[in-house]
Amino acid sequence: MKLCCLDLEGVLVPEIWIAFADASGIPALRRTTREEPDYDRLMKWRLSVLREHGLGLREIQEVIAGIAPLPGARDFLDALRALSQVVILSDTFEAFASPLMRKLGMPTILCNSLVVSESGEILDYRMRCEDSKRSTVRALQSVGCETIAAGDSYNDLGMIQESRAGFLFRSPEHIRTAHPEIPACEDFPELLALFRTALGTNSSTGHRKIGTEGKESAR
Repeated sequence: MKLCCLDLEGVLVPEIWIAFADASGIPALRRTTREEPDYDRLMKWRLSVLREHGLGLREIQEVIAGIAPLPGARDFLDALRALSQVVILSDTFEAFASPLMRKLGMPTILCNSLVVSESGEILDYRMRCEDSKRSTVRALQSVGCETIAAGDSYNDLGMIQESRAGFLFRSPEHIRTAHPEIPACEDFPELLALFRTALGTNSSTGHRKIGTEGKESAR
């Protein structure tokens, strides 16, 4: 069984922390997994910045409510789901992802969780498992799934490298340069074509046309 695995932020929706940084006027929070390969270090730093400014889950969710999928993302996802089962593997959190999943047609997502106080302060975070994306791909393979993956950041490299095929999508130049062995593309039609080839699907059947708009960077 072939299974397609996608990152969420930077691939299907804008980067949540960048949107929150812009809305809150805290430019330091624009730092993401595109720049910082150590996710634990990044999240602990983010939580310290939130505490410093007295911000919590409610303020972040208010920003998320205004986030829409990247232009062309919903059509791409619908087209890919017509070809294969799809699961989103993300290092975001259930409290962040839920409203975005509704806007994407409720695809399956595996992500992490937050520890939140009664006042709404984010106290900590809990990963589903260590090295979650790589570990999840290995687990899927152990039950007979042949994975094909796409993402844009440092924390996506594990699931891409472990998969039978994998792609970088709108990834920053320093990641593309460091990993020239991974095919890279910049728009949804290109990404769908790469998945279709990896899936061995006849390009003349079973897909809907999607636009090329929305070359918006994130992560």
